[in-house]
Amino acid sequence: MSTKVSSVSTASIISDFKEITKIRLSVSVVFSSIAGYLLGAPTVDVYTLILLAFGGYFMVGASNAYNQIIEKDLDALMERTKNRPIPAGRMSVRTAFIIAVAFTLLGIATLYVINPRTAMYGAISIFLYTSVYTPLKTKTPLAVFVGAIPGAIPFMLGWVAARNDFGIEPGTLFAVQFFWQFPHFWAIGWFLFDDYKKGGFFMLPTGKRDKGTAVQIIMYTVWTILVSIIPVFGFTGDLKLSIVAAIIVFLLGLVMLRYALVLFKERTAKAAKQLMLASVSYITLLQIVYVIDKFIR
Repeated sequence: MSTKVSSVSTASIISDFKEITKIRLSVSVVFSSIAGYLLGAPTVDVYTLILLAFGGYFMVGASNAYNQIIEKDLDALMERTKNRPIPAGRMSVRTAFIIAVAFTLLGIATLYVINPRTAMYGAISIFLYTSVYTPLKTKTPLAVFVGAIPGAIPFMLGWVAARNDFGIEPGTLFAVQFFWQFPHFWAIGWFLFDDYKKGGFFMLPTGKRDKGTAVQIIMYTVWTILVSIIPVFGFTGDLKLSIVAAIIVFLLGLVMLRYALVLFKERTAKAAKQLMLASVSYITLLQIVYVIDKFIR
């Protein structure tokens, strides 16, 4: 009996640890960082790749832990977050803070081993997400703009890890993921509008699920597509894209744009959720296409 209880307790602790660090989100960030590294690396160094993966996970895990500490009272008001470890009472703020600080130190130290510039951008990401984006979420829709900055860092962080330099190439990778986040997060803000409202969060640009918000989603989707194919024109240094790869990325973008147009037409939670899923598919497939194109070109 005691063994069974112990097993359940251990499983619960692991589950809460994964939740406080948002492991699924962390994995997606690590994926973006690795994609950026593969694009920038003249030759792939497995040791650097491992450091980047762990450093990226620590970086995102720290940001999410701080976020859940700050928003613990608001999380308790919303359906999607009320069962998180802190508002549900399964984890103390002290424990979460220890995890956050440990992950901050481990993340910065791990990225510093790669190079100091990578560690600097990692630290900036944690600071902006925790100290600027999180407090602004209950104040203004501009929080999404601020949040898009740390959210766009991982893709370019990989390139910086590979080259120890910031130029037009990582700047372009940053721009791709920066513009992509607006339709992505506004779609989330749309279908979770009522739940966000309980917590007092302002996520949509007009504050409403209206035509104005839908138009801005379309505009930023178009910008995302245009920025994503810029490397095909040869303006982005060592970051290049073949014509075939650019066409594939463009077609993927049209699929995402289709869902944005459906949202404009229907303005429903279902349409917003479909756009969110399409946006996730878009950025993932784009990164895969970029990497494959580099190695077969």
